[in-house]
Amino acid sequence: MGRERLPVIVSLGGINGAGRASGHHALARMGYEALGEKSRQRTLASLASMMGLDPAADNERYILDHTLIRRIESNHFDVDSVLWNQRFPTESNGHPVNFDIERRHLPEAIPPSWKVTPTSVTHVNVNIQGHQEFLLPTNREFEVKAAGQLPTGYEPGDLYPSRSHPRGLEMTVCAASDALGNLGIDWEQLQRRVPADQISVYAGSAMGQLDSAGAGGMLKARYNGKRVTSKYCPLSLAEMPADFINAYVLGAMGSTGATLGACASFLYNLKNGIADIRAGRARVAFVGAAEAPINAEVMEGYAAMGALATDKGLRALDGVADGVEPDHRRACRPFAENCGFTIAESAQMIVLFDDELAMEMGATLYGAATDVFVNADGYKKSISGPGVGNYITVAKAVAAARAMLGEEAVRRGGLVQAHGTGTPQNRVTESEILDRTAEAFGIEKWPVVALKSYLGHSLGAASGDQVTATLSMWHHGLIPGINTIDGLADDVSHSQLAFSTKHRKFDTADAEYAVINSKGFGGNNASATLLSPVAAQRLLQKRYSEKEWAAWQGANERVVSAQTEYDEGMIAGTIAPIYRFDHGVLADGDVEVTADKIRVGKFEVDLALKNPFE
Repeated sequence: MGRERLPVIVSLGGINGAGRASGHHALARMGYEALGEKSRQRTLASLASMMGLDPAADNERYILDHTLIRRIESNHFDVDSVLWNQRFPTESNGHPVNFDIERRHLPEAIPPSWKVTPTSVTHVNVNIQGHQEFLLPTNREFEVKAAGQLPTGYEPGDLYPSRSHPRGLEMTVCAASDALGNLGIDWEQLQRRVPADQISVYAGSAMGQLDSAGAGGMLKARYNGKRVTSKYCPLSLAEMPADFINAYVLGAMGSTGATLGACASFLYNLKNGIADIRAGRARVAFVGAAEAPINAEVMEGYAAMGALATDKGLRALDGVADGVEPDHRRACRPFAENCGFTIAESAQMIVLFDDELAMEMGATLYGAATDVFVNADGYKKSISGPGVGNYITVAKAVAAARAMLGEEAVRRGGLVQAHGTGTPQNRVTESEILDRTAEAFGIEKWPVVALKSYLGHSLGAASGDQVTATLSMWHHGLIPGINTIDGLADDVSHSQLAFSTKHRKFDTADAEYAVINSKGFGGNNASATLLSPVAAQRLLQKRYSEKEWAAWQGANERVVSAQTEYDEGMIAGTIAPIYRFDHGVLADGDVEVTADKIRVGKFEVDLALKNPFE
């Protein structure tokens, strides 16, 4: 049996509270204080472009204040005055409830306690005796006021003809376009080299599209006296991000779908992409997730579980008096005294090639994604409580790194991207898992990263935030500190772990691997093993001759030039998202079928399959 193909990461893209993932800008925002002046200015320029600000103006303070976690802004909902319907029961008590209304507002089924008398051609009088339930539109203050939001002013649906798409799908289009633009390789040229059935797309959302343009609108429309539209139901599906990437960005016809694993969903989809490439089923895999959960209904569900950090809880942590607004920038406090996680929106994408294709095309090597391990918790007392399955996934991820890099490279530490939600349960259980794993493998002072302190928890896209940020950490040689905390909680295990509230520089040659850890409701544990660009290149140099390596280097110069040109265009605001609606649509007449192959338009699919069970 021949060697397996190595899944190498050749592009990253996406949007979250820190900005744009491509060009490593989002990580730069998180580690902004540790950057040099030139890098700071470029970070500000990238964000100013997204936020629609004058690039020549001094917007530093505004940009910093209107990115990352902050008080929920009005484009989502008014946290001080959330609309809801209060039950309003009435009793006539011998004095009937009496009012006039237009005929068209009468219910189809008249309640038995109503007496309806026409008063004109258009109006009737309603007389109600006895008990009657009404719903009274009113307002209330929301108990959770912080979230990780896209930069203020950045509205993804305004950048292309979105036609009332749910926000998560708008973000998907922009994130997938970003990853494709950052690839630095012409997509049509790539399609000519790769068979149509060997391009996989795996992307989804843990919650589906629950805002008013998706399932949220569908479920509450009739309840609020409105009409259900034909878009609500189909656009609400959880795998719809993959469908949008295929249909409107890539025009791909390969394997597709979304594997859902609650907050570990991005890694579940990464597992699919890795498996396709390692098995030779695909040569290209787009992997992603998008989540847009900042709406009152979704957040109320998590708040009812006691999962979200409330203003009351934050005030109690800081000893702030009632009525005083807490520091929403510090709402998420991983591994410290904390009171819940902070919800966030994000869409993140990476592109995988097999190593042979990457060498042939001169693709930039951001690293390699070799394994994702998924294990459940077994029997549970609480479906939302943590369990033992994460011990297995973390240990296997480190063991995979050891198998490829050796004992010494693993003991030097690499990086571990903690799930780090900011909840009391997480800080205890995850720190124990990481600490005991590090001890078992002889790792001392294992650098722990907890990005949710900056970005919040974007649910199904959260591990996508972790993956793209890790690739950027290797680029910048920078680990953002957990700067929302003053110190670790007493119940956090850390004998083998290295936490820091300050930004840390590191030698990228020493951190050859990263473990990305994710824990999801229901016992959906996933841990991924990533290899650094240095480790991936060293592995490839063993696989290819000096001549082949030199050819890749020459081809990569052109790719890097195209990537730089793309980044400059994004900062200048001259590049729009890719959205190909009704573009190149194929029909029955475009398909030619023989016993050996199918031709679909200009693409061919081989039917000369072999029996794999001989």
